[in-house]
Amino acid sequence: GEILKEKISTNKGTCVSVKNLFYNTPARRKFLKSDATELKHIIDTFNRIALAHPEINFKFYNNDSLVYDYKSGTLEERISQVFADNMLDALIPVEEKTEYLSLTGYLGKPSIFKKSKGEQYLFLNKRYVVNKHINHAVFTAFENILEKGDYPFFVLFMEIDPSKVDVNIHPSKLEVKFDDEKDVYNFVLAVIKKSIGSHDLVPAMSFAPTETSDEKLSFNAFTPVNKNDFSDRPSFTKSYETKKERITDEDIELVFGSLATNAIKKEHSDFFPSSTENELKQEYKLEHKPKSDLEETSFIIQLHNKYILSQIKSGLMIIDQHVAHERILYEKALMKLEANIPFSQHLLFPITIQFDPASYEILKELNPHLSKLGFQLKFSSKYYITIEGVPEDIKSGSEERILREFVEEFKTNQREKKLEEKDNIAKSYSCKTAIKAGDKLSESEMRLLIDQLFATSMPYVCPHGRPIVIKISLEEFDRRFGRT
Repeated sequence: GEILKEKISTNKGTCVSVKNLFYNTPARRKFLKSDATELKHIIDTFNRIALAHPEINFKFYNNDSLVYDYKSGTLEERISQVFADNMLDALIPVEEKTEYLSLTGYLGKPSIFKKSKGEQYLFLNKRYVVNKHINHAVFTAFENILEKGDYPFFVLFMEIDPSKVDVNIHPSKLEVKFDDEKDVYNFVLAVIKKSIGSHDLVPAMSFAPTETSDEKLSFNAFTPVNKNDFSDRPSFTKSYETKKERITDEDIELVFGSLATNAIKKEHSDFFPSSTENELKQEYKLEHKPKSDLEETSFIIQLHNKYILSQIKSGLMIIDQHVAHERILYEKALMKLEANIPFSQHLLFPITIQFDPASYEILKELNPHLSKLGFQLKFSSKYYITIEGVPEDIKSGSEERILREFVEEFKTNQREKKLEEKDNIAKSYSCKTAIKAGDKLSESEMRLLIDQLFATSMPYVCPHGRPIVIKISLEEFDRRFGRT
């Protein structure tokens, strides 16, 4: 036969009509759910196809009434059409392209996480698919931001050579397997972590009315953030750098002279006992800063020896000092466990403690890891342990308490959370070593704590998932005082 091509008159586009489904197959028709449930499934399928092809117009009719009318445009416009007009303000862009694999799209901020699945959209070569490994990589990238039962929102487009993918493992062609699952997993994990790390995700809070006419603080999910814009944070490093150039020979002599060294050591907190020369210089500069420099710096105060309050560009930032220090020590501990370069602070008078048999055996088993953190422990008969050295972060006089609390926390995590061993060690150590609510900090210590917090990879939540920092906008204060 011969193929003939002819022009005909017809409506533009493709029309798909579904009606009287399984009308002559009673057995299949019996398994259909209610009309509302089946309509939801159809709408979900329609939206997935619409997201995959934003360059095409889509119209959806139900019983001859127009339900959706999506105009062609960009992916950003299609996301706004499908979800909400201001949806992009609650999303983080993702983009990474390589010769082997490309990943683009958007992630939802933590404030729009939901307790149910269904808003995870993964498109492989513009076709909607489901892959548990990719979902797990995204979930893992959010680390402790995800609470148990939370599911992040994402619309991700993956481009890969079709020969590297098997799409025939399920009749519906929804599930896929990759040629190299491990490489794809690591690529997605790294790209998502990079995207999260390049945006400021400090939650903005506002007062929202409730049904009982009371008001409570709630997260404002739709606050736009720009890539690599971290200007809405307390900034103290700048004042350090400008002062650094003005140090004279007399200043250096004063800082490193024996009298000045003793004076600084006395004033320096036990929570940060291991001061480098740079930190000593910074402390000296804080005490001798000209008045004009102090006026330019954001104010910083401690509220009830529990929270740190600081002025930022958009209003006020509030930091929980305990969980902030816990995050810093957690990441520091993980680095030490990986680096295997132990540094210990030797005790002038070693401390001998008797443990119960179970705790003794756990500490003995963990000793290779504990020595990497900086502990120097000597094990004796009758379950006695002698502490000869401790990490530099441990406050003098609290060595016995911290070691006892550490092993109890480790056992609790092992029993209830079943954490990986190194992660459990880092979490238990950081939780019990961190400064506590009620500990008074000097201004320089608070500034150092904030600088170290925002130098971590995840400054928004502690290792256990509790929030570290929130901000309240100036507009919210104005509203409360009737200025708007």
